[in-house]
Amino acid sequence: MNSPILQLLVLAGIAIFLILRLKSVLGTRDGYEGPPRTQPRTGQTPRREFEVIEGGPDHDIIDHVPEDSDAAAALAEMKRIEPDFSVTGFLQGARGAYEMILMAFERGKLDEVMPFMDRDVYEAFAQVVDDREKQGLTIEAEFLGVRDLSLVDARFNSDTKSAEIDVRCVGELISVVRDANGEIIEGAPGQSKRQKDIWTYERVMGSDDPNWRLVATGE
Repeated sequence: MNSPILQLLVLAGIAIFLILRLKSVLGTRDGYEGPPRTQPRTGQTPRREFEVIEGGPDHDIIDHVPEDSDAAAALAEMKRIEPDFSVTGFLQGARGAYEMILMAFERGKLDEVMPFMDRDVYEAFAQVVDDREKQGLTIEAEFLGVRDLSLVDARFNSDTKSAEIDVRCVGELISVVRDANGEIIEGAPGQSKRQKDIWTYERVMGSDDPNWRLVATGE
């Protein structure tokens, strides 16, 4: 056998050996296996899946009140009775309720918000509206927004399942009061003022009625 043929046979044997070796290391691909995964770059920490530890602090509560406070315990009881209850969601609703009730009072249209108010609060507000009408006063009001809103306190009666939450709200609005002759006696057009209130909302947890009602007001 001459030298060129011998060299070809040797090269062919080496090629076959390399192919079999690569196949044993990499394996074969059958059908679609998806794109290859990339490895994390040097210096990067691979992402880890963290398990949720039950019994830990509820940030939906402690983001709004101190963890060891009576208010936190009351809110926890509310959530125990009604697991879907969210403190953050409640405060979002309280923000909307504050604007709705306040502007209904300013405009003398309390009937629109009657389902969201306790009878005593409704009657107190309605008395003020009636007095304004008797004096011939009119109010031009524009709500500019809630500038601050926070949970002040919370209470829960385990016997009646009645929950009360105090909310401090600072609203900004333009309010102009005119007398029967159209003369301005309070406020000025375009001039805003801050309205600061602490309102108490009440609801029976676990009841079919989802509405929280305004049961007290203060400053």
